[in-house]
Amino acid sequence: MVPWQTFLVSSTLLLHSALAQTPVVLWHGMGDDCCNPDSMGAITELIQEHIPGVFVHSVQIGESASDDRNAGFFGVINDQLDQVCEQLAGIKELANGFHAVGFSQGGLLLRGYVERCNQPPVHNLITFGSPHGGVSDIPNCNAHDFKCVLMRTMVRRGVYTSYVQHRVIQAQYFKDPANIEGYLESNIFLPSINNEQPSRAEHNATFKEHLQQLRHFVMIQFDQDTMIVPPETAWFWTMTDDEDAPLVPLHEQELYKEDWLGLRHLDEAGRLRFLMAPGKHMEISPDFFVDAVLKPYLADQDDANAGDQHHHEPKLLRQRPG
Repeated sequence: MVPWQTFLVSSTLLLHSALAQTPVVLWHGMGDDCCNPDSMGAITELIQEHIPGVFVHSVQIGESASDDRNAGFFGVINDQLDQVCEQLAGIKELANGFHAVGFSQGGLLLRGYVERCNQPPVHNLITFGSPHGGVSDIPNCNAHDFKCVLMRTMVRRGVYTSYVQHRVIQAQYFKDPANIEGYLESNIFLPSINNEQPSRAEHNATFKEHLQQLRHFVMIQFDQDTMIVPPETAWFWTMTDDEDAPLVPLHEQELYKEDWLGLRHLDEAGRLRFLMAPGKHMEISPDFFVDAVLKPYLADQDDANAGDQHHHEPKLLRQRPG
């Protein structure tokens, strides 16, 4: 084969590999932003190191990283989902679908994307420490983070008031076990996205249909998580006001038994996974990410070991404290 033919064939194979590899979309959590080099930037580099040529997009709300970080505390989740549905639909590299990785509340919002629009479609959904079952206390803050402290102050003054519900993101997935009636009546996001409305007629069949289309839904809990309460919410567990049985595992909930969201369908098909990550909330070791997430759920088969020859420094991938 003459040199130019060799070059042409090699270039064609590289282009085909890059195009064939499923893109990845990331959505950060509270207190972080799309472009933080220590979190989303580090995750992006790790993915591209092991999957050469893969397209990675990090969700951003607003015009800047500062706007994006602010949107993690203040706004209306439903409005943000509308923006992200439009944003992702406009990215040509994602047209044939993508794998999605969400961190803390970003994982909950990515599930919202799947249920609400899912166009382009998500193939594998992976969520780290995400409050799928709601939180019974407002996430902790760094004392020096003014926005986070302001958020907690507002929520404590009336989490289910219309004023707070339409302004504070964390209030929109707050589930008070002592006030389930108030939660169902006044929370503007989580009861809807979880199909928890008392009347089955209010359940959204599209949410269930979209979630059932996932190849895999992988929920990851941190074994030393003190940021979200309860930490088991990452596995869709929820709290009650019963001191003798304060936690209800997913498989014991009506949501699962009656399959309001399609989780039972995924589980029985072997496509619902529950993983435990070592460490505190959002302190993700590169080894865990590569071995438990990237290789089985993000990399196409031919690329699964593409980055094994690279050496990693023993460090953690952290979000900014929120």
